[in-house]
Amino acid sequence: MPELPEVETVRRGLQPAMEGARFAKVEARRPDLRRPLPTGFVKRLEGRTVTGLGRRAKYLLADLSSGDVLLMHLGMSGSFRVAQDDGAKTASKTPGHFHYPRAEDRAHDHIVFHMSSGARITFNDPRRFGLMLLVPRAELADHPLMKEIGPEPLGNEFDASLLAAACRGKKTSLKAALSDQKVVAGLGNIYVCEALYGAHLSPKRRASTIADRKGKPNERAERLVDAIKGVLQDAIKAGGSSLRDHRRTDGELGYFQHRFRVYDREGQPCVTPGCKGTVKRIVQGGRSTFFCPECQK
Repeated sequence: MPELPEVETVRRGLQPAMEGARFAKVEARRPDLRRPLPTGFVKRLEGRTVTGLGRRAKYLLADLSSGDVLLMHLGMSGSFRVAQDDGAKTASKTPGHFHYPRAEDRAHDHIVFHMSSGARITFNDPRRFGLMLLVPRAELADHPLMKEIGPEPLGNEFDASLLAAACRGKKTSLKAALSDQKVVAGLGNIYVCEALYGAHLSPKRRASTIADRKGKPNERAERLVDAIKGVLQDAIKAGGSSLRDHRRTDGELGYFQHRFRVYDREGQPCVTPGCKGTVKRIVQGGRSTFFCPECQK
């Protein structure tokens, strides 16, 4: 499933085509994705202007002139493609260098937004685990998908004190704690592994060990917050990872997977200078965890 950097990269790709533009025409080529589309979906969008395009954790949030928010989730395989309505492809607006052409299967083009900007935005989702909902802005914070999401890891409020307080007394592993969306928003398996490696902390370490008995942060918490912010910023700059299905809005893959320091490197030498360890893979919570037993303690 795309993680925060992938979703942020998609947001930046959609922003020039959507923000400030009106839905001139909407095509819903099927009645559902993961869930049924909202009642009156097409009617509630057409004629409305996108006043802002944001992100919360792994969700895209398009504020509409009607007072509703179009809440979108990519699911496992969802992607957006941006083109001009005359068929010409729009220039990419997202950062980074990219490789590999997109494999297009138009049979899975489920939703099409024709914008007053001249852009045609197509949502393609082979597995149909994506999501589109319409939620009144005043009710968004209390929506079941939003109300228990933790702090944004790239937000100003996310710091060592906040993370330590969230982990105080937790008997779960650091890997499990960071993967919990209530603790921190938007992190998934890949970037949790990378952040723990960057902080030189074992994924098996008990989460409570980054705080003292009063929930105050220690040096481990400081290192971990710095590592989380650093790896996410690097991935966004590179355009997001491109494992399996993820694509940017211009249809190309990101290259951050070429810069993974630990993820998917089982059996390879640790890249930490002076470390003679070998990357190991274990399974935690049903997901693969990659780490160096020598320099991650």
